[in-house]
Amino acid sequence: MPVEVLIFAGKLRSDSMNITPGSVSFENTANAFEYKSDKELKKAAFLFSSMGYPGLVKLGTKVTPWLIRSGFPVNGIIRNTIFQQFVGGETLEETATVARKLGEYHVQVILDYGVEGGEDGEEGFDHAMGEFIRVIDYAATQPNIPLMSIKVTGFARFGLLEAIDALMKKGEGFLMSRYAQALELLTASEREEWRRVNDRMRKICARAAEKKIGVLVDAEETWIQDPVDVLTIGMMEEFNKALPVVYNTIQLYRSDRLVFLKDSYEAALQRDFILGAKLVRGAYMEKERKRSVELGYASPIQPDKESTDRDYNAGLEFCIGHLDRIALIVASHNEYSNLYAVELLQQKGYALDHPHVHFSQLYGMSDNITFNLAKAGCAVSKYLPFGPIRDVIPYLMRRAQENSSVSGQTGRELGLIRKEMKRRGR
Repeated sequence: MPVEVLIFAGKLRSDSMNITPGSVSFENTANAFEYKSDKELKKAAFLFSSMGYPGLVKLGTKVTPWLIRSGFPVNGIIRNTIFQQFVGGETLEETATVARKLGEYHVQVILDYGVEGGEDGEEGFDHAMGEFIRVIDYAATQPNIPLMSIKVTGFARFGLLEAIDALMKKGEGFLMSRYAQALELLTASEREEWRRVNDRMRKICARAAEKKIGVLVDAEETWIQDPVDVLTIGMMEEFNKALPVVYNTIQLYRSDRLVFLKDSYEAALQRDFILGAKLVRGAYMEKERKRSVELGYASPIQPDKESTDRDYNAGLEFCIGHLDRIALIVASHNEYSNLYAVELLQQKGYALDHPHVHFSQLYGMSDNITFNLAKAGCAVSKYLPFGPIRDVIPYLMRRAQENSSVSGQTGRELGLIRKEMKRRGR
């Protein structure tokens, strides 16, 4: 499943932080929607207008999965509305049309296979691994797809990750030391199962290195994230030598992740690899806070949005200050953070298309950011999920909920679309 980006649609604060990023502006709707026809714009306007009604979205997100499971003939409606807005297609081949169109405007693609493995146990995990490798092989044949996304829970049992994480949290020392202690406490069957997980990850990353396709490892919940971090760092040490191949996703809505980013950099220095860092704000806030209350431990989530914004922008500063050793993906729908990253590059005299800096937004959202960054010469992509409608329904429901619940997001999207329709006289 794709990593979810929690969107903070905050106002720009250029007055307080002196951001004057050259020719980059996110208000140019002609650039933002040049790739959309009048009909497509009107359809997007209708969709975002609908998302502006929380009650309607709440009802839809409950009823739609049930309708799909029950076999009601709603696939056509879904395909022509929310699916078309946020998903690249049901098959790899269908994504080619979207990727080709985006490429005409110098926007690249991050492919995400939106189907989880594991329903058939080890066989399901092996199947998911094979699908990820198939995505890599396909991406390597396309001129506009430099990156793809994977989720470790697609090829590893959640309960195993949870058990390893729990043991690591009881250990002492830094991440790798706690991991070594945890391995000693696993049963023989758990160690063998974990070995198979490592083998799957290595096969995926080895193929990516061979084909020169970047692999973005999605973030997970805090109670399974530690073994995912260990796995990802191990792959970076093995494959990120001459070029960045593997990227870890760092959620800055967690209060400990800025320190983790800096610790990861130190590990990269000591072990001589390029740190791949995809910076996001976060995906599991409500779930994390609820669990911490239920189990009686301190919430790992930042106390407020300002703290998240502060750490995210500090993360940008740190990464852009160490581009000799860090390959950065600015995965954000926050206008200020994207402008800030551009300004930091300009301040340091870097080209906006520096080979270690890439910007990304979800397909179907924040076109004003994506296409204006591309117009300015930045390396930028759309995160493009694909898969059968039945399997990507959870992803689509999250997109609807995000746009409905995040303050100002739907209004911002809709306002820009209407501005462009007015400019076109529509």
